[in-house]
Amino acid sequence: MTIKVLIVDDSAVVRQVLTQQLSQVAGLQVIGSAADPLFAMKKMNEEWPDVLILDIEMPRMDGITFLKKIMQEKPTPVVICSTLTEKGAEVTMQAMAAGAVDIITKPKAGLKGFLQEHQTLLVNAIRGAAMAKVGKMKASPAAPQPAALKTSSPKLNADVILNASNKPMTETTDQVIAIGTSTGGTQALERVLVGLPRTVPGIVVVQHMPEHFTSAFAKRLDSICQVSVKEGENNDRVIPGQVLIANGGKHMLLRRSGAQYRVEIKDGPLVSRHRPSVDVLFRSVANAAGRNALGIIMTGMGDDGARGMKEMHDAGAYTVAQDEASCVVYGMPKEAVKLGGVDLSLPLDKIPEKIIALAR
Repeated sequence: MTIKVLIVDDSAVVRQVLTQQLSQVAGLQVIGSAADPLFAMKKMNEEWPDVLILDIEMPRMDGITFLKKIMQEKPTPVVICSTLTEKGAEVTMQAMAAGAVDIITKPKAGLKGFLQEHQTLLVNAIRGAAMAKVGKMKASPAAPQPAALKTSSPKLNADVILNASNKPMTETTDQVIAIGTSTGGTQALERVLVGLPRTVPGIVVVQHMPEHFTSAFAKRLDSICQVSVKEGENNDRVIPGQVLIANGGKHMLLRRSGAQYRVEIKDGPLVSRHRPSVDVLFRSVANAAGRNALGIIMTGMGDDGARGMKEMHDAGAYTVAQDEASCVVYGMPKEAVKLGGVDLSLPLDKIPEKIIALAR
């Protein structure tokens, strides 16, 4: 199936380079480009795209307003093209809350070279968005994932960051909850965390998202949840009522020191084509917490987290997958189920009550 793409960006360089690159990719068809949303609407009235690549700051109508208009009239997968700045991250979070599927980051300088170098990332984001069931994404009244970066290099597993442990864990009563998600996960994670009381065990999260964006995402969640939410920092304690979200561009691991859990923030290569990687987090949880952990894998493209969830399951943890019907993209949960690492599949709205029921 050919994916029809429309590019809406006020930068002529972005429009030109993206059009040239994407037009050479089998299965993609650029049906046009526009410098602002008003020009875009004229083109869309002639031929509606399967995926829209949308900038945020544009003349005559901003990208957020345009996105909300599209989602009201005809929900369409939208990939946000945003700058790697703190301000850009905050605005992009508003776009994700309004229904955007994914994020492509672009620098302020060296734009042409960056886009050419990261063509595969862009293509993966578009293909992932085309698979998304945007009807499942409900815009949030209060209102990561970027697609996997596939290269010609080998796909690495969690062994490059830490080894699996075959040693039985020393008994402890402390619980920890580990959550992994990607495409569609910003809204899915919000719906889960908003439903949790402050008394739940400590939670560690990997949401596929670029650097800068995880901090803005955590701050937004913190403002609307009973639990405390922050971007994880090296040596942060994992404590009840607090959620630590992995930094964009770095891996996050759970470590145990005596009776306490702490997180380690670590550089390293892409694992399962992601950094942060759910597989890395889940393996570390299997090693550090064993059967005192609860693992949850939610909507996302690809298979990151599937092997790590199987390791958690084998270590005695209880494991839950978001079901296909409620996923924006049923990729990561599907692969975890196929590997035999999932105890139970649940609709998204049932996951918070399951967490509460299993918490002790």
